[in-house]
Amino acid sequence: MGKLISSLILPSVANGRRNLSTFHSSSSPSVSRFATHIKTLSKKSMPVSGKGKKYDTFHNVDDALNLFDKMIGMYPKPSIVEFTNLLAAVVRMRHYDIVVSMCGRMELVGVSHDVYSLSILINCFCQLGRVGFGYSVLGKMLKLGVEPSVATLSTLINGFCKQSKISQAVSLFDEMVEKGYQPHLIVYNTLLNGLCKIGSTDKAVRFLRMMEGKCFEPDIVAYNTVIDCLCKHGLIKDSLDLFSELKVKGIKPNVVTYNCLIYGMCNSGQQKEAARLLNEMVDTNISLDIFTYNILVDALCKEGMIFEALDMVDTMRKQGIEPNVVTYNALIDVHCKEGMIFKARRVLRLMIEKGLAPDIVSYNTMINGYCKAKRLDKAVELFHEVSQKGPIPDIVTYSILMQSMFQLGRVSTACEFLRKMLASGQVPDIVTCLILLDGLCKTGKLEEALKLFQAMRSNGLKLTIVSYSILIDGLYKAGHIEVAKELFNKLSEDGLKPDVYSYIIMINGLHKERLTDEALQLFKSMRDNDCVPDSCCYNVMIQGLLRNSYTLKATQVLAEMDGNVILAVPDNNFLGYVLGTRSSVLDAFDGIDSFLVRHNL
Repeated sequence: MGKLISSLILPSVANGRRNLSTFHSSSSPSVSRFATHIKTLSKKSMPVSGKGKKYDTFHNVDDALNLFDKMIGMYPKPSIVEFTNLLAAVVRMRHYDIVVSMCGRMELVGVSHDVYSLSILINCFCQLGRVGFGYSVLGKMLKLGVEPSVATLSTLINGFCKQSKISQAVSLFDEMVEKGYQPHLIVYNTLLNGLCKIGSTDKAVRFLRMMEGKCFEPDIVAYNTVIDCLCKHGLIKDSLDLFSELKVKGIKPNVVTYNCLIYGMCNSGQQKEAARLLNEMVDTNISLDIFTYNILVDALCKEGMIFEALDMVDTMRKQGIEPNVVTYNALIDVHCKEGMIFKARRVLRLMIEKGLAPDIVSYNTMINGYCKAKRLDKAVELFHEVSQKGPIPDIVTYSILMQSMFQLGRVSTACEFLRKMLASGQVPDIVTCLILLDGLCKTGKLEEALKLFQAMRSNGLKLTIVSYSILIDGLYKAGHIEVAKELFNKLSEDGLKPDVYSYIIMINGLHKERLTDEALQLFKSMRDNDCVPDSCCYNVMIQGLLRNSYTLKATQVLAEMDGNVILAVPDNNFLGYVLGTRSSVLDAFDGIDSFLVRHNL
């Protein structure tokens, strides 16, 4: 849904100065000619907005640099206004690094910067993702006694938000207001978008209220941003309340508003409410767009309703809206999940026939489908096809293939894919490392698993309770009980607390080694560590006691379970622990599907 929210990009500082074309009357004729030339370049380098035709752009940055060299060599030097015009022209060609270099040369030859040229420099640093350097330029401005403008500070705030440094953006905004600056609406919306981007729903809502308190009436963009954030975090009632509020204030919802809400309703299983909003949308003459249809197609696909999803695609075509890559990806995914691999591949071919280029998600979904159907030959064949023709395989592509190879015991092939991934420049993330760790443990490669675990720790990857649990489980299965217990006791060193699943592994492992008293002691300690046993944990405990002939104790734990346990659904963020329904407990980690879900597979 992030694509549904319009980008909140601050206008270029270089374009915001109205008097850049005004030159000092004392300029020499040669300087005036340069001024005219710069003005022409500026006009050529920026297409006129709102016009149907595209004007010629000034592509040759070398010409601009040649002009800059001549200006640098002149005596007297052209004014800073004229230099700023040239900088602005190069900025519009998106050569931000060249502008940084030009600013440095200007300073070396004694051209004094003003607020506009320094603001352009700050903007370039922000565009290059080096907002820290931009912030240092602000410090330099203050030392030189140059008063930053609203545009200067707004550019920095936008730069911080783009890099998800929201706390710095908020601090700068607070300081800006404290100093008496009047931020414009785009700045408020930029910060609001930043807060939503990092999931700070409470702060986002408070910020929205602050805008109202400053007599700055939030527009539909602001409301859409917060509604989208609330929906994504499952706060459906709050999003509907905000929706009602904006209508009471006379602000008209648009297609983006409804898309956010319908997406939220579909994701939370409230199909009737989604249908009501859809009808309301149509009744108010708001046309469904490609995003609306994709939300509906995706929702139907997630419910396994293939024929209804295909009907929806037919409907959108009749409305003159052609399916895009996202639409086809949803259809490929549902066919794969329903075991219709041949039809999924046919959808992929149809997509290409329609002139659309499948993205890496399309191919990852198809490769994953082949792997789930145990058609690894086809998965590898498609991988090679993608590697040769594009798009470039990403870390998810390699992770899917490695996981499948490990599951079939093909350790050497899995490691070969790891080598290919590293050779392609892909850096393993925590998910990939967990796949490797799980695969090595399951295939009995404990020594390699321990080395990987150590490498994860030394390379700064944030170890989670999942990482420890995979390794502890592997150690128990390999008979390294003392090492497993030692590792469990070291959880606190990484700032971690055992969760119910790690306790299940430990308790089950201790039972298998007939260390029943230790298992009982560990079970009793759970509540002291703020970890409440769930039904699965009780199941493991009771079956272990029965297996080791602790019948009376099993009866007591069963009675305790009847009085205390709340049936719990395992956390989707964890590798699926699979419990048996008969006399034994099937051990942990059936795969890492929950992690692949994060990559929309």
